[in-house]
Amino acid sequence: MPASAKVAACGFMIFGCGCEMAGITVSRGIVKWFKGREMALAMGSEMAHARLGVATCMIFSPFFAKLGDNVSVTRSVAFGVVLLCIALMMFVVYFFMDKKLDSQTGEAEEKDDPFKVSDIGKILSDSGFWLVALLCVLYYSAIFPFQKYAVNMLQCNLTLTEPDAGTFWAGSSVTIYQYLIMLVVAAAGFASNFMKDKAKKYGLLCLSIVALVVYCYMGYMRQSAEAIFAVFPLLAVLITPILGNYVDTKGKAASMLVLGSLLLIACHLTFAFILPLFKGSDIGGIAIAYITILVLGASFSLVPASLWPSVPKLVDAKVIGSAYALIFWIQNIGLWLFPLVIGKVLDKTNPGVTDPTQLNYTWPLVMLACLGVAALILGLMLKVVDKKKGLGLEEPNIK
Repeated sequence: MPASAKVAACGFMIFGCGCEMAGITVSRGIVKWFKGREMALAMGSEMAHARLGVATCMIFSPFFAKLGDNVSVTRSVAFGVVLLCIALMMFVVYFFMDKKLDSQTGEAEEKDDPFKVSDIGKILSDSGFWLVALLCVLYYSAIFPFQKYAVNMLQCNLTLTEPDAGTFWAGSSVTIYQYLIMLVVAAAGFASNFMKDKAKKYGLLCLSIVALVVYCYMGYMRQSAEAIFAVFPLLAVLITPILGNYVDTKGKAASMLVLGSLLLIACHLTFAFILPLFKGSDIGGIAIAYITILVLGASFSLVPASLWPSVPKLVDAKVIGSAYALIFWIQNIGLWLFPLVIGKVLDKTNPGVTDPTQLNYTWPLVMLACLGVAALILGLMLKVVDKKKGLGLEEPNIK
């Protein structure tokens, strides 16, 4: 292992710690601000913005890396640092807003009944908590590790022809235009969720869909696997607030997790068995890829919209932060393990293959589909436990 890889590994560990601290803080904060109100909508909206950040990363990381005469990831990392500095300033502003909320409501952190280490045992002894935690690790393990390999998987299963040098589609400016259209998709789709007037609501929705079609067309013309996969978060940006609002007003969180598992299974099996059949078809393969990627992103939206808001119904208010931390801890075991497993399966099922664009991804994708099957079983078990114990997962959040 070269020295640069060792330094990168240490950097990833430190970054991962900071990322989890931020995730726990954000989840705990939303519960505090929105419990008994539109909590699922708030979490769905927060994750919709996060998905927009994922798309920004997918589009601009290669753009900055290829900018100039030499290819360098340093510029991409610098772009990330700028975004993190903006995030730090937002956290500082949030700190003062949270303090002001405490002074207004008198609901400061519990002092009469402080957190004790023994409270963790109460969390871990709850069967509902374990079902939600395991559902989380299965969902995330079937999607985040897949994202690391998705671009290469598309390169192996699609027939892509680079556009002629000197044309608009081969230039760097197309990235900026595509990103602006992506913002239109996200902004119009997101805003449509909060419009009372039906004309404005459906007008924004139509604008979002038209912009999404234009975005997909530009990705097709660029003939770039990363440009095609960058569409992954966009449908999630549009429907996550819709799903969150539904959970708040109608409930059915556990049922949504079952639906998400079914979509997850269908998408990975499509990538494994149907997409390779269209290799050589210029339009058919990319169309199948776009539809499947969008549906996969939609299935992923069911996690923040239904799973995360379910945690406060399972544990006491004073240990919400600890509950989210334990879920993230369990989740990260999967995020560490499954990229390694996918790599091992790829090596075993592609002996002697040296061209990275000729790999067969069938068995890694079948393995990810099996995670979806396991998530489906746990989702059905969660529905049974919810009905038996009266956890209220199928009930609306707004009281």
